[in-house]
Amino acid sequence: MPTSSLTFTPSLGTYRSLAAPRWPGPGTAYPQESTGFGQVPWEARRHSGPQAECPGLQQQRVQEAQRSPQATTSLHQEAVGEQGATSSQVQGSLPTSPEDPPYSPRVTLPAAPQANLGHLNFTREGTEAQRSPASRIRLRAPQKADVGGESAGTSINHSQMLLQRLQELLRQGNASDVVLRVQAMGTDEVRVFHAHRLLLGLQSEQFRELLSNQSEVVLQESRDCAAVFDKFIRYLYCGELTVLLAQAIPLHQLATKYRVASLQRGVADYMRAHLAGGAGPAVGWYHYAVSTGDEALRQSCLQFLAWNLSAVAGSAEWGAVSPELLAQLLPRSDLVLQDELELFQALEAWLGRARPPPAVAERALRAIRYPMIPPAQLFQLQARSAALARHGPAVADLLLQAYQFHAASPLHYAKFFDVNGSAFLPRNYLAPAWGAPWVINNPARDDRSTSFQTQLGPSGHDSGRRVTWNVLFSPRWLPVSLRPVYADATGTALPLARPEDGRPRLVVTPASSGGDAAGVSFQKTVLVGARHHGRLLVRHAYSFHQSSEEAGDFLAHADLQRRNSEYLVENALHLHLIVKPVYHTLIRTPK
Repeated sequence: MPTSSLTFTPSLGTYRSLAAPRWPGPGTAYPQESTGFGQVPWEARRHSGPQAECPGLQQQRVQEAQRSPQATTSLHQEAVGEQGATSSQVQGSLPTSPEDPPYSPRVTLPAAPQANLGHLNFTREGTEAQRSPASRIRLRAPQKADVGGESAGTSINHSQMLLQRLQELLRQGNASDVVLRVQAMGTDEVRVFHAHRLLLGLQSEQFRELLSNQSEVVLQESRDCAAVFDKFIRYLYCGELTVLLAQAIPLHQLATKYRVASLQRGVADYMRAHLAGGAGPAVGWYHYAVSTGDEALRQSCLQFLAWNLSAVAGSAEWGAVSPELLAQLLPRSDLVLQDELELFQALEAWLGRARPPPAVAERALRAIRYPMIPPAQLFQLQARSAALARHGPAVADLLLQAYQFHAASPLHYAKFFDVNGSAFLPRNYLAPAWGAPWVINNPARDDRSTSFQTQLGPSGHDSGRRVTWNVLFSPRWLPVSLRPVYADATGTALPLARPEDGRPRLVVTPASSGGDAAGVSFQKTVLVGARHHGRLLVRHAYSFHQSSEEAGDFLAHADLQRRNSEYLVENALHLHLIVKPVYHTLIRTPK
């Protein structure tokens, strides 16, 4: 029985016959036109029987089937690759009529990438009853590979080896052409570094200019900068270093002095990140940012101090606050602290330590919002406060205004005085009268709800009146634009949005809409943070518009599925809900 040996040429993607076969009968391999790899030969493209074949081949198949209906054949195919050849043999029964479908080829590529080999296995599928003239040939798509070569280039990465050699070059000083002598100011200590002009100049414009015409220089640095100069030089060679909190400012100073912009940005990012975690010395970094003109770092420090003033005021850092920083903090309405009395006590402690000029002290005392302090506490302050005893006349009008505010109803008081000033606007108070904490364990799991009560307003007239608030938290809320809609009247819905398409949502609504809150609107603030040494350390704050029941950007960038998310503490979401009443002036204040 004749066989046909075929050679597969990977570079051309075609079959060519090595021995021209005669036409022995149905079921054996027929000559094929040269086709591209993955294309079906013309004989395999037959769809419904002999009418799709050429007349000569159809007649020859009928004659051969009549002569040997029980013949069997073995097709031996060799697939030749770039690095060798493999072969496979498959035996099967011949079709018994011209209408029977031919063998169905399956194309399978071996997994080895170095040899693009192919196996064509011709098999019969199903039983005699299942086969029909309309049977189609199924062709399994080949793997995406370049038959003539590699599918993609191979990456060879020896960057770590290069870094190690650069470190050795710096440590051993081989082939060095410059010498740096670093002297700590006020001492005789000198550190010597044998370096390379090319590597220093690549990273630092200052070094490029400094070493252009000399091979040895003496650098005068502060003690802190001299102590970390080896880390600074290592960064110039290797592009990496390890930073500690106490080393951040000296490294930033060196990067600024020698104009290494990448290190300057990296250390500033490190400082901002550690501010958010509560580890950085915010007061010291604020003063450094002011001295260097780093506005982004200054704003980050200022925001951290405002959100965590209650924690900072009880630490050793509070004594290092400058009058300029204090003047920046006191007017802010986003200060987070227990109540206004805590701010007054912190200010009084600062005045006792700093002993600023009288004008500075009086200006700071007038920034306190005395109407936010209950009358009973105001009486105690006037009787016991050393600061008020010394500077009382400077704030006497503000104390009188506070007593009047608490004595009358807000509606009556608003007829004669403007209540839209900052003195009548609460800050972010953590006291139970203005909000409640809420810890949500496993926040990505499902929806949660809670409720709490707040005082209707800061006025003494409203001290006994409460407003109940209902809160709903949803970790995967979908906006209307992403919800499934029906495509037609038959009820066929579009595919549902994925759970990850949703975003966290927090809705705060009053339990009732009674008339008790006439003349008052409410600002809602949600603090997200963690407990740090028993205190709430705020990392993020979201404010609601007065007419809105939710914050549109609440946890917009949070990944609550990730256990080490910066928004979670031990897989729990720590929230503090704050409601700030805002009074409205009902009648224009007479001039």
